Amino acid sequence: MAPGYTVPVLDLAADVGRQVVVDRQAGQYLGHPTTVLLEDNKTMIAVYPKGHGRGAILMKQSTDGGLTWSDRLPTPPSWATSLEVPTLYRTVDKQGTRRLIMFSGLYPIRMAVSEDDGKTWSELKPIGDFGGIVAMASLVRLKNGDYMALFHDDGRFLRGKGVRDKFIVYKTLSHDGGLTWSQPEPIATHPVAHLCEPGAVRSPDGKQIAVLLRENSRRLNSFVIFSDDEGVTWSTPRELPAALTGDRHTARYAPDGRLFITFRDTTRQSATQGDWVGWVGTYEDIVAGRQGQYRVRLMDNHHAWDCCYPGLELLPDGTFVTTTYGHWTRGESPYIVSVRFKMEELDAMAARQRPQQTDAPVGGAGG
Repeated sequence: MAPGYTVPVLDLAADVGRQVVVDRQAGQYLGHPTTVLLEDNKTMIAVYPKGHGRGAILMKQSTDGGLTWSDRLPTPPSWATSLEVPTLYRTVDKQGTRRLIMFSGLYPIRMAVSEDDGKTWSELKPIGDFGGIVAMASLVRLKNGDYMALFHDDGRFLRGKGVRDKFIVYKTLSHDGGLTWSQPEPIATHPVAHLCEPGAVRSPDGKQIAVLLRENSRRLNSFVIFSDDEGVTWSTPRELPAALTGDRHTARYAPDGRLFITFRDTTRQSATQGDWVGWVGTYEDIVAGRQGQYRVRLMDNHHAWDCCYPGLELLPDGTFVTTTYGHWTRGESPYIVSVRFKMEELDAMAARQRPQQTDAPVGGAGG
């Protein structure tokens, strides 16, 4: 696949009215947040490490859809021992019991559980004798009510060997709403590409699961795999167009059925390389290998690559609230910010910009 793209690029980076600071501390690195929106469609919880990819897990809450945020909330003592990026999810078991679960990776993968929508939490405890990186990057509820969690490892942490080997993407299953997890099974690897950080999205009809994959060697575009049988079998990894190339893809459907996918831009030829970006298109674009409709720069990251790992929520009025970290102020430590927008606002920007677009690939040769 070509290393550059030809879709338009919208730019929200200077629109500070869309930005909400979630947490910021002078001289302290704050990074890698994930979020969950509760069923009242107002309460949002964010967790993130006090450090680069590791450090004490911090938690905040918003009760107005991400417009304002609480002070940092109390957390169990073991959360201070986290060694990796936390990931946060809502689960509902087959009896209808709702929980929040939070993972912290490397060896072994550990998990904390809340039975009261985040008011109180358990300590972090191992989910089994296995480890992994960015655990769990995605969580999918299967049609039978089970959950499938996806993560990757490069040989060092799966069994605690500490020796780097091949990048492999794994799945693990829960039959009880996320309380216990099966031994991991490999679902994707590649002879050349380093596949990692799986980001899952279902097809609009619910019959297929697509998983977008970071490519860590930086020699190729991102990849995608598909399953038509609820994750039992998977297609051979296939390279994606440059317009969808990045790290830590997080996807959600807009009210009109289009997809918004947000990630760190690692496209080899891109004017926004290293920035926090989003992609607008359809699920069918992913299946067909098309570039999609347009890209969006959400914020300007003043670092060659260090930003993103975004949370992404959709409010009832169609407002996307996406939240991540980055070097947003030159010379200062990274901090956590949300950006808010509606798809129709992006479409209006794209319509105004359309006459200025050319057929030249963004960032250089290719297309």
